[in-house]
Amino acid sequence: MTNSIVECIPNFSEARRPEVINAIVAAISSVPGVHLLDRHSDMDHNRTVLTIIGAPEAIEKGAFLAIQKAAELIDLDQHSGAHPRIGATDVVPFVPISEISMVECVEMARRLGKRVGEELGIPVYLYEEAATTPERQNLENIRKGQYEGLKEEIQVNPARKPDFGPSKLGKAGATVIGARAPLIAFNVYLTTADVAIAQKIARALRNSSGGYRYVKAMGILVDGRAQVSMNLTNYRQSPIYRIVETVRREAQRYGVGIHHSELVGLTPQEALTDSAVWYTQLDDFKNDQILENRMFEILKSTPSGGSEPHVDFLDALASADPTPGGGSAAAHTGAAAAALVTMVGRVTIGKKKYAAVEPLMYGMIEKSEDSRRKLSIAIEKDSAAFEEYMDATRLPKNTPEEINTRMAAMDKATQNAAMVPYESAKLCLEVINLARIAAESGNLNAISDAASAGFLARAALQCAVANVKINIKSLRKPEEMQEIYSTAEALEIEADEKVFEIKKILKNRANF
Repeated sequence: MTNSIVECIPNFSEARRPEVINAIVAAISSVPGVHLLDRHSDMDHNRTVLTIIGAPEAIEKGAFLAIQKAAELIDLDQHSGAHPRIGATDVVPFVPISEISMVECVEMARRLGKRVGEELGIPVYLYEEAATTPERQNLENIRKGQYEGLKEEIQVNPARKPDFGPSKLGKAGATVIGARAPLIAFNVYLTTADVAIAQKIARALRNSSGGYRYVKAMGILVDGRAQVSMNLTNYRQSPIYRIVETVRREAQRYGVGIHHSELVGLTPQEALTDSAVWYTQLDDFKNDQILENRMFEILKSTPSGGSEPHVDFLDALASADPTPGGGSAAAHTGAAAAALVTMVGRVTIGKKKYAAVEPLMYGMIEKSEDSRRKLSIAIEKDSAAFEEYMDATRLPKNTPEEINTRMAAMDKATQNAAMVPYESAKLCLEVINLARIAAESGNLNAISDAASAGFLARAALQCAVANVKINIKSLRKPEEMQEIYSTAEALEIEADEKVFEIKKILKNRANF
């Protein structure tokens, strides 16, 4: 996922102490690859919304550090504001932007939630696409009673039990983490201070009281004006221009109008373009008529000059260089097998037919992705181990003492060269076990992919074990690593048994 980009919009229950928000921003910014796009603080709401973007791993780490810092500096017992909240870090949504799926964002939410619950002791609720029950898809349901109400209910009401972490609130409250499509936080200010009018308009707009399907709204007083505060959860189905015109018509009923509106955070360009097209009645408009759109498309399709040619792993493997070699190839194949397991899990999740196995699939994906990461690292580690051995062979050998030093260094490097594929072999066995789960419980349409994962992992394990054996046999005292040698052989036997089980599952579920 080297080109994957994810957006995260954490909301913090603080705006009146800029030093606190500065500390949270500093924690996020300490992670390389995380970019702060926007910072919006509202004094009446006493709430700050940050918008960050970057690669998934960096964003996940940045979000954790932000939650950790907010828990240190924000005390919900001392907090007050117009906006509903249950936590110092109130809500953390992940939004897929480029080359990342919604399922992968759900996985991020689950990993982060588990880590926050275990390491920080903060109760975590999963919402929207990451929700574990239909009732928790809607943020309003989770926030019911706010911090003060949840503080009592979480200890006695099983329905309020968090997805991760303790069933008890500390001063940092609870955090809601999830994955969703792009959301537009949009506020309309009225030409009145009568908040009751804003509340009536909000009632007419929001889905929960019979309004628009993808609108959440409430009426509050901000800066002396009545404000209709809204979240547009699907701007294509409930576009900004339609919402604005509805607010305008409803306001006219009460003899008031729109004073101005505002965006909280960022909005997709398409949402504003659609509004401009609607208001100007450009019925034949096409998106490529926008200068920047046309320009970016041309630049995107034109290769940049002077770039270095990319060397494919298989090209490197086929070269006359001794690295990468068989150990790296084994790790690469094992990583491919793990990726297939992940794929089966992801095409199973979200299907009504397989709803009962979703928790199993999420656990399987978490483990397969961890194995894939470790095996990917092993590709380079195997080459590095060989280079370490070659460096040892180049040591001087002019005296008996130098000869002994050289031989000891060669033995040490050889032992390391055996241990790297040994660890890869153990990981491959884990992948075979995961492939068995994928074959037995995953989407039937992808059962051949699950089987392929098992067969690939078996081949990768056999290759890794061959590299373990050849390195141990080349030691001056191979008996010192006899236990590793024997265990590696046992891994092969166990792998054969697991693959045989996968073949039986294929026959039972798919009749082949």
